[in-house]
Amino acid sequence: MSAKRFDDGRGPSQRQLRAGELIRRAMSDVLMRGEHHDPELARHTITVTEVRCSPDLRHATVFVMPLGGREIDQALDALKRARATLRRALARHVTMKYLPDLRFVLDESFDRMDETRRLLSEERVRRDVAHDDAEADGPGDAGKGGPQGD
Repeated sequence: MSAKRFDDGRGPSQRQLRAGELIRRAMSDVLMRGEHHDPELARHTITVTEVRCSPDLRHATVFVMPLGGREIDQALDALKRARATLRRALARHVTMKYLPDLRFVLDESFDRMDETRRLLSEERVRRDVAHDDAEADGPGDAGKGGPQGD
């Protein structure tokens, strides 16, 4: 057996991506319909942003974000407590040989997007981008062809 069991550096396979998207949609439906019967979990509106499956499809990491980013710890705790119930509800919606074990993780991509927007809006970054655009146009391109040159 190979020493490199899972990570060969190529990223997820089509099978992993397809299974992850199937589970994400089903998990969203289960949470939206309240099929979990957990009053603590029902208090939270949770967005399922992504599901990543292991290569053998035995484990799935479910990335979630509570609405408005409030009460994150309580929402994650409620999801972890209801994990078995959620998995059973998923089994009614998803047809797979083995339904993966679920692990819930806070999706931090929203924070990274906000930080990227903030950085791109800084004056020095806008100035650098404008400078790079001016260099890409080049000084000799202004008089060649186009509507102005006719």
